[in-house]
Amino acid sequence: MVKNVTTQNVKFSDRFDDQLKDVPDEIKEAFLESFALFLEDQNHPSLRNHVLKEKFAGYRSIDITGDYRAVFKETKARKQKVITFHMLGTHEELYGS
Repeated sequence: MVKNVTTQNVKFSDRFDDQLKDVPDEIKEAFLESFALFLEDQNHPSLRNHVLKEKFAGYRSIDITGDYRAVFKETKARKQKVITFHMLGTHEELYGS
């Protein structure tokens, strides 16, 4: 679903695409707004971009709404940073309590 808005250094896993398809339309819209902001400024305060720990070590998260999060990972490919979004869900769905 998000494949149409990718840039050469941002990718979306199949799992992420499936999760995005299953959320309500208002969450899809909120993600697209947050994603546009992310492309403009990954550290914009409203995104609350932060490192995750424990079982999600190596991943980062941004806020989509008060409860929904998008989880991504930054890697390097041929000296270029690649960002892959892996998961989308509520705080409870992603992290438990």
